[in-house]
Amino acid sequence: MPLIVLCGYPSSGKTRRATEIREKLEAAGKTVHLAGDLQCRVERNECYADSRKEKELRGALKAAAERHISKDSVVIVDSPNYIKGFRYELYCVARQHKSTQCVIYCMASVEQCREWNSSRPEEDRYSDKIFDELVMRFEEPESRNRWDSPLFSLLGDDALPMDEISEALFERKARRPNQSTQAQPVSSATFLHDVDRCTQDVNMAIMKSQQTCGPGECIPVPASNEKFRSVRQLPMAELRRLRNQFLSYTRLHPVEDAAQTATLYVQYLNNTVK
Repeated sequence: MPLIVLCGYPSSGKTRRATEIREKLEAAGKTVHLAGDLQCRVERNECYADSRKEKELRGALKAAAERHISKDSVVIVDSPNYIKGFRYELYCVARQHKSTQCVIYCMASVEQCREWNSSRPEEDRYSDKIFDELVMRFEEPESRNRWDSPLFSLLGDDALPMDEISEALFERKARRPNQSTQAQPVSSATFLHDVDRCTQDVNMAIMKSQQTCGPGECIPVPASNEKFRSVRQLPMAELRRLRNQFLSYTRLHPVEDAAQTATLYVQYLNNTVK
């Protein structure tokens, strides 16, 4: 059964939409599981101020999605989900389980979200600092990205297009798993070391080539025939962040042949970097 990923600014109405979707699905006889900040019982300001705690929250959300996704239930991930790399990981979970998925983007202006946030009970509000930081970090979903498609962008007063959402989730064929989404057993005791070294070599090759390559050029990397499509100059800090996201996913879903790591990593970069 499908995976529904909500995303949007803080206090943009994601939980209201999640509740509305759950009620309509349950009325149609579906079993629904909510996985969100509330279900994980996190104190938002404390969590989003600490990168380690926020990473643990994302891990818990992903684990909940993996635990509940099945042919008999729908999983709704109710969280800011502002990192496109994390939305990609959730997309991979759905694909691995041969399930459909969609993204619900709760659209609202920063000013409107700030007003809604201030109207909440004090214990439920985002602090001004955390609110501003989450807005600044937000990576807007794009329908051209596979992991953000199909995308439903809804303003606060829009009617929920439940017929279209149901059609996308229950009448569309799930994407077939491929090598980058199919979980397989670790085949070597040195697997993680090999993956770490391989992805580091790819990053170094990209950084070196960017000194002479311009946007639009394809950059060859070690140990793969796949080439990185350079759409813009990438700072090392961004490459390091993307590499860490890829490593986190690989630890949970190792591939059988570590020799394919470079190819899978470059495919991940090409799909993620815009």
